[in-house]
Amino acid sequence: MNDTAANADKKLTWQSFGPGILMASAAIGGSHLVASTQAGALYGWQLAIMIILANLAKYPFYRFGTEYAYRTGDSLVAGYAKISRLYLWAFFILCIISGVISTGAVALLCAVILGQMLPWELNTLALSGIVMVTSWLLLFAGHYKLLDGLTKWIIVSLTVATVAAVFIAAGKPSAISADFIPASPWNLAALGFIIALMGWMPAPLEFSAITSVWTAKKIHAEKTSYFQGMVDFNVGYLTSAILALFFLALGVFVQYGTGQEIAMQGGAYVPQLIQMYTETIGSWSKMLVAAIAFLCMYGTVITCADGYGRTNAESLSLILTGSTADTEKYVSRWTAFTIVAGYGLIAFFLGQMAALLKFAMISAFVTAPIFAYLNYSLIKKHGKISPAMKWYTLACIAFLLGFTVLFLLQFFGLIG
Repeated sequence: MNDTAANADKKLTWQSFGPGILMASAAIGGSHLVASTQAGALYGWQLAIMIILANLAKYPFYRFGTEYAYRTGDSLVAGYAKISRLYLWAFFILCIISGVISTGAVALLCAVILGQMLPWELNTLALSGIVMVTSWLLLFAGHYKLLDGLTKWIIVSLTVATVAAVFIAAGKPSAISADFIPASPWNLAALGFIIALMGWMPAPLEFSAITSVWTAKKIHAEKTSYFQGMVDFNVGYLTSAILALFFLALGVFVQYGTGQEIAMQGGAYVPQLIQMYTETIGSWSKMLVAAIAFLCMYGTVITCADGYGRTNAESLSLILTGSTADTEKYVSRWTAFTIVAGYGLIAFFLGQMAALLKFAMISAFVTAPIFAYLNYSLIKKHGKISPAMKWYTLACIAFLLGFTVLFLLQFFGLIG
């Protein structure tokens, strides 16, 4: 490769960014707006360390997804298929279930926020329908190209608005109640909350496969280089990790120590956060916080619908034909299925969506060690791993597995 070509491969433009930013948009949803902010509201800064550790523990496995796509031209889903057809089926079924629950849950949260922003009242089902239909129309009209472009602006707007909100809140934090007694998260009673917090932090680990699907598509469509792809991934991942701490700070500055009971259901918590922010900072801030929350969740709805739809389409293509050649033929159908089934879940289990959301977050953490080991196994076959990265990766697997075992022991009543 001559110097001109090498320099072109390392040139970064707005167009160079894509899958990493999509991953960040998908990540900055329930885990950030609800779980991170609740963590700050309940425990102050104490759980910042768990947010940092969760992001560090999942980093290599998300990175491997992007590396695998650039080394082979295929997604992790195609890699799973090469290891075992049985595993591909298991991944496919898990992805269908997770996709419907996740998309339905984040769409419901988005609908609740939309209701806070509109000057007229609409019931939750109608608002959810608006969110779902507009998301589907955007994806149907522009497919991946529109998603790629739209998400970049969502992330930029979300980042600016979130940072501004935190600095405003820091300048006028809520008063600590005189009889406030700080709670400690370092006990088994809080373990379920911590596991849920880490489950979607920054996102379920199966999203590493979804990110690799987006990456493989971008490689084939735009011939991006390994350097450009890794910068895109790292920027997206770092943005998600940093914003998680900013959302934690929102909870600390606006709600921690005020003495008001924190609503634990996501659908009830977001309006409470907006209301407390309005009372602390001023009525003018309501639309700022509502806009942050809406951007947060709407971007997640769009990326979840496309990501799970596209990944399920590729899985089905591999199951039926053994190749990814027919993937595009199934993408629109699977995206529509994910949205329609997610709306159906909202309609039939409206009162139980908070429990489903918590179940999805916890199950995402419990299954994380499986995806972590599989991603590690795949990347070992297609590229050298430095000794430092190898030991770091094994330590991350041990971290994920250790907390999973601890949670399962508590869940089955063997400890605590």
